[in-house]
Amino acid sequence: MSHKAHLFSLTLGHALIQSCFKQTYTLKRLGHDALAGLSVGIIAIPLSMALAIASGVAPQYGLYTAIVGGFIIALTGGSRYSISGPTAAFVVLLYPIAQQFGLAGLLLATVMSGIILVMMALLKLGRLIQYIPEPVTLGFTAGIGLVIATLQVKDFFGLSLSVMPESFLDKAYILVQSVPDFDLASTSVALTTLLVMLFWPKLRTQVPAHLPAIVIGSLLALALNHYGAQIETIGTRFHYTLSDGTTGMGIPPLLPGFEWPWMRTGPDGGTLKLSWSLIQALLPSAFAIAMLGAIESLLCAVVLDGMTGKRHSSNSELLGQGIGNIIAPFFGGIPATAAIARSAANVKAGAQSPVAAVIHSLVLLSSLLLLAQVLAYLPMSAMAALLLVVAWNMSEAPKAWHLIRKAPHSDILVFMTCFSLTVIFDMVIAISVGIVLAALLFMKEIADMTKLYDIGHNLSYVDTPVPQEMLVIKINGPLFFAAADLIFAEIHVLARNKKVVVLYMDGVSILDAGGLSSLNRLVDKFRLEQKTLVISDLQFQPIRSLTRAKVQPIEGLLYFYPTLNKAIDKHTGKRISTEDAGELERY
Repeated sequence: MSHKAHLFSLTLGHALIQSCFKQTYTLKRLGHDALAGLSVGIIAIPLSMALAIASGVAPQYGLYTAIVGGFIIALTGGSRYSISGPTAAFVVLLYPIAQQFGLAGLLLATVMSGIILVMMALLKLGRLIQYIPEPVTLGFTAGIGLVIATLQVKDFFGLSLSVMPESFLDKAYILVQSVPDFDLASTSVALTTLLVMLFWPKLRTQVPAHLPAIVIGSLLALALNHYGAQIETIGTRFHYTLSDGTTGMGIPPLLPGFEWPWMRTGPDGGTLKLSWSLIQALLPSAFAIAMLGAIESLLCAVVLDGMTGKRHSSNSELLGQGIGNIIAPFFGGIPATAAIARSAANVKAGAQSPVAAVIHSLVLLSSLLLLAQVLAYLPMSAMAALLLVVAWNMSEAPKAWHLIRKAPHSDILVFMTCFSLTVIFDMVIAISVGIVLAALLFMKEIADMTKLYDIGHNLSYVDTPVPQEMLVIKINGPLFFAAADLIFAEIHVLARNKKVVVLYMDGVSILDAGGLSSLNRLVDKFRLEQKTLVISDLQFQPIRSLTRAKVQPIEGLLYFYPTLNKAIDKHTGKRISTEDAGELERY
């Protein structure tokens, strides 16, 4: 792939084509993919269920997401090492949707988000994600981490709260009030799980920490329940009913079946009626899911490129993510995107191609069919401990702390704004306000970079001293709408007692419509004051802007010259004609 081709290419199944068809796919490479897919699949089993629970739906829907969504995205996407499935970033978005619209509304929003992602891919917007500033992404990821952690407090301490308030502040208040009534057995399981996850990496084994942590926590819960404790598990909290009327505890040991998303369970237990008003109500959430999915999947692809030296196709990745999120909800899958931690583990396990992600999905499918009864014994407190660690990793706290300590005040303001709005309101508001605020602050910083310098007596610029009635000003920086008014107003003040003003514009790279308007206002003022404005050393873009606006030299008022010294010479002690100054088109 050429140097910039990955920014603009759009091919269905780009990653699969590049890694399996344009390169020889050998049995050795298949062996590496199989081992990596098996490893990541085992990692994804408890994570997929825990993230589904945190999103407000039954655990099997997390498995369906990783099975169907992960399989399709691997075959159709643009990043060869990405592992897609439910992720922690979505929890803040999905939980309110599930509470308000039920599973049916959440699945319908997922389909809509998939359509938006496909449209983004077709418009080749993948490369635009890089323009989202780091303080914005760090702000909302830190906020998401805090919200996810807050949602786990109830299960971590085994609190008997039937209903949780909607707002974060109300949640925090009621949780602080209820913590003294914690359940000792549930808390013991949670703390044990958490401690194993924290200290296991010190053993430097190839086994990821959360697997032994979940196993040890489950065994402890099983023992405590045997002696009379009442630790809640997936089996005791979640139940299912099959089409033949058979009921069971935990997750159903069946293949995910096809069903229209809106025909699944709604907020009141019935089905939703597909209507334009329902689509309008879900559209903001769908857009937010699509934007977050695009950001996370492309950030993940960039991280993997850095680990492997390969290049992904951003638009192809958006296309794959869109197709996966359109199809998966028809089989019960909630929103899926590339998971950075699982994808990094995939690379470290030796993955060679998207086949590893396909095998990961097959491992999850096998666990659903063969281990459903075993998975029902997983304690909710252990799952909460697992998600606390996920929330910490999601928050990227070390990066956020470094930004607060070292970054400019404007970046800190953007970070704190996004963080606060994510926690108090929601991520949609946080990202929207954060991007606008970052853009405004960036424009202010760029505008502040545009400076004026009096170079009339600087021999580095002029060959001979300029007369008293002449002002020679160097403009350094872009003249766009945020800077031009102030700059030209300052020039007007400096030119109060001058007859000729020479603007040396070698350092002006941009002159936009706002800058052109400010320049015209200065020319009008000089016309009334009978002053002469001389402009020299224009760069290409300002020349083009002036030409398109049909700006021409005006006898006795406005002149253009290719060099500063020529401009000064022509206006020192004598008047010149328009022909001497030259037309702007021949400048």
